[in-house]
Amino acid sequence: MAATPVVRLPLGEDDIRPSFRRERAAMKRGVWPVAGCDEAGRGPLAGPVVAAAVILDPARVPRGLDDSKKLDRETREKLYAKICASAAVAVAFAPPERIDRDNILRASLWALARAVAALPVKPRLVFVDGRDRIVVDCDCEAVIRGDAIIASIAAASIVAKVTRDRLMTRLALDHPGYGFERHMGYCVPEHVAALARLGPTVHHRRSFAPVATSLGEAAAAMHDLATGVLPL
Repeated sequence: MAATPVVRLPLGEDDIRPSFRRERAAMKRGVWPVAGCDEAGRGPLAGPVVAAAVILDPARVPRGLDDSKKLDRETREKLYAKICASAAVAVAFAPPERIDRDNILRASLWALARAVAALPVKPRLVFVDGRDRIVVDCDCEAVIRGDAIIASIAAASIVAKVTRDRLMTRLALDHPGYGFERHMGYCVPEHVAALARLGPTVHHRRSFAPVATSLGEAAAAMHDLATGVLPL
């Protein structure tokens, strides 16, 4: 009797975690220091893009590093403290004015380059998350999904995210009513409603459509008041 064929269920995608493998490979080639860099805040309607660059200590790589988006807030905060205690770290900001002037991609790449330049130790190789390399005084490799596979990029993503969240929470104290401390400036219904009710702050990105729409409506209302036209 013929053997019954074994039916194998399709395997799901492996849970990819960042490792220090690429950094160690560079070390074996005699290339060191190696930095990872990433940013937080490309999508929000308000606040800056925050870029971070990190050179991990090979002897003290924190356990649990991962793409910051996969981590809860408490875990990110704990890892942030460990990274800052054991690694060389630098951050840089692209403010809304630069984002509106240059566009979000160029402003983000500019901030990433500034973060690398601000490191206390000059790297010989930089891994950057995404498709685009940045202008730095050393070799640079762009790695798609780098925050999910390269430890130093994951560390940078955590530093950038925690730094930006803290900044937006501080801005919420200066601009109550927008909910920055909850949505961090992203385009959620609460934020859009606040824009309609309160108008944009100096921290809003005027080139982003919901903010531009809000500005247009505010300008129209001012024009109606100036011309004596009352809303129906």
